[in-house]
Amino acid sequence: MRGEWQTKSIEEIAAPEPRALAMGPFGSNIKTDNFVPEGVPIIRGQNLNAERFNDSGFVYLTEKKADELAASNAFSGDLVFTHRGTLGQVGIIPSHSKYDRYIVSQSQMKLKCDRSKVEPLFIFYFFRAPQGQNELLSNASTTGVPAISRPLTTLKSIRLPIPPLPEQRAIAHILGSLDDKIELNRRMNQTLQAMARAIFKHWFIDFEFPNENGEPYKSSGGETINSPLGPIPKGWRIGRIEDVCEFSYGKALKADKRIQGRIPVYGSNGQIGWHNESLVSGPGIIVGRKGNPGLIHWSKEDFFPIDTTFYVVPRVGKSIMHFLYFALKHVDLPRLSADSAVPGLNRNIAYMQQLVIPTEQLLRDFENRISIIFDLLQTNCWQNQSLSELRDSLLPKLVSGEIRVPVSEKEDDQL
Repeated sequence: MRGEWQTKSIEEIAAPEPRALAMGPFGSNIKTDNFVPEGVPIIRGQNLNAERFNDSGFVYLTEKKADELAASNAFSGDLVFTHRGTLGQVGIIPSHSKYDRYIVSQSQMKLKCDRSKVEPLFIFYFFRAPQGQNELLSNASTTGVPAISRPLTTLKSIRLPIPPLPEQRAIAHILGSLDDKIELNRRMNQTLQAMARAIFKHWFIDFEFPNENGEPYKSSGGETINSPLGPIPKGWRIGRIEDVCEFSYGKALKADKRIQGRIPVYGSNGQIGWHNESLVSGPGIIVGRKGNPGLIHWSKEDFFPIDTTFYVVPRVGKSIMHFLYFALKHVDLPRLSADSAVPGLNRNIAYMQQLVIPTEQLLRDFENRISIIFDLLQTNCWQNQSLSELRDSLLPKLVSGEIRVPVSEKEDDQL
């Protein structure tokens, strides 16, 4: 093992330039009428809620306005912290981005590290660890809008353990590789989801499912019949939601009653926790009943839907679950509660909604094809869960020196 760890302040490891530590522009420096369709993106809290940085969902300023706010410009490798609002958020601006620079918002502050002393990604991971979070929140006030008192002074004075630079890079590489794989799986799942949606649309909206000769049905002159929802392929029928499935009520399970386990707990906005017992065998569909009425969620495994949800029970067996998932999304159940004083989905009104029901053979063909995609989706989700748990267990030990990473002289040069 080469070299020992030292304790340094953030001020000591900041880049030797006047604006290495800075806060976002205040008050009238950024007005909504300054926003333009494209230009220099503004970093807000929503950009700091990803693994390292959410490089999307921006509002923009002109290049001229960004020049006026030069102190608040941030670049590749800079760290960005929230000092007002959702405290504890930290992100690092990626090295590969389509943007040359960013502006930190009124609620953010930035740090540019001296790369001759520290690896910025190591510093990022320190602040993601419990030790760094505690330091960030040590002067936080929760009265009114949560905020860090004297934020820049607080940030500058934070002291942290600093290993030799090669070891910093090795630690950042280990943790970064885990996050890279998590992000790759996440992006792969986005592609798989888009593929599944496209197949459903192609088959059941555009009627271009493969005919007996493997040709697109509609394009190859497939016969259609009239229906209340317009022309549909011959042999299909129009039914109501209640004809194909039942919406069963979830069961109350408050957070303090849950026992930590491997069973996902679902509310109306998606998974909200874990429990040690299931209520429903997977795969299954969860429908928001209160709070976020009509939202549709999928669980590959056994699950526990709470009392703000329905869970879907097919009336003709589980062989149509994937079809029901997309069909219910296509019906757009959230619109049924739009005019209600208290947002909620009325089950009887939902039951009355019409949908197109294909032939049994086509449903089986669709299930066989889509189940492969959904299996891949679930495998990636399980892998990401394991990777996240591994990263989170390693994180505090690596950035504190409890686990040391050996770095040889050869590796030293390569890092």
